[in-house]
Amino acid sequence: MTDAATQSAQARRPSMTIRMLQVLRDLVRRPSGLIGLFLVVMHVVVAIFSPWFVPYDFKALDSSLILAAPTPEHILGTDALGRDVLTRVLLGGREALWVCFLAIPLTMIWGGLVGVYLGLRGGWVDEIAMRIVDAFLALPGILPLMVLVFVFGAGNEVLIPTLAFFFGIPVIRVARGATHDVVARDYVLAARARGHSRASIMWRELLPNTLDVMMVEGAMRLSWMLLTFSSLSFLGFGVTPPTPDWGQMISEARVYMSLAPWGVLGPMIALSSLIIGVNLTADALAKTLGIDRTRKAVV
Repeated sequence: MTDAATQSAQARRPSMTIRMLQVLRDLVRRPSGLIGLFLVVMHVVVAIFSPWFVPYDFKALDSSLILAAPTPEHILGTDALGRDVLTRVLLGGREALWVCFLAIPLTMIWGGLVGVYLGLRGGWVDEIAMRIVDAFLALPGILPLMVLVFVFGAGNEVLIPTLAFFFGIPVIRVARGATHDVVARDYVLAARARGHSRASIMWRELLPNTLDVMMVEGAMRLSWMLLTFSSLSFLGFGVTPPTPDWGQMISEARVYMSLAPWGVLGPMIALSSLIIGVNLTADALAKTLGIDRTRKAVV
């Protein structure tokens, strides 16, 4: 492939904005994509604007309304401290969405770049790096996150980079596998023959042609990250009280489930609907882009 042919192919390639609009159009044409996007957008809108329309102050205590059943004044009842459950449910997703929506781009950027580089580089560097990745993936799930949060604190300045780091490790494997599917194609071989640097090949040839896979992976990692964040809060390593969070609310109300199940059902339904929305969107996105999520990455 000549330079002129390469430039002509790049000229015919739609811009990133046009490509995103095409993907969004095809996504909403699928029922699962439309429902998933609706749920995600609804939660984002509620998270942004809920401080202006919640019925009560989320910190307001009322000892006369402890574990009160749902009423027209308190639609989802009250918790063990007399706080309005509906108010706290509406506000409970703000921290999770804020932290995860900041952490997921960092996750995909560092994990994707490392994975693409290893897929292009190969050799002993690739072998050593992948064994390190395997070692991290062998760690027991949420435990290293809990240790770091316990040592350095539960602030967003700790949670965001910690989540981004640990969730970026499996992304390395996915990006490396996607790169292996691209690196042997003619346009990459031609770029190598013309003496292009690895950085140039990654930027101009590999990253654009692995973007679809990374978009789907990012959507799936977002759902797992939201669950992990809520799990940390449930275990007492996430949001600091009295700031409302769904995982924390479930943890506090589970003791009173037999007396006041609404304290658990409210945040549980809210969290479940968000996760379902993200998963439906990810599935529809994979089908729209023709990505086979069941195919295993190259070891």
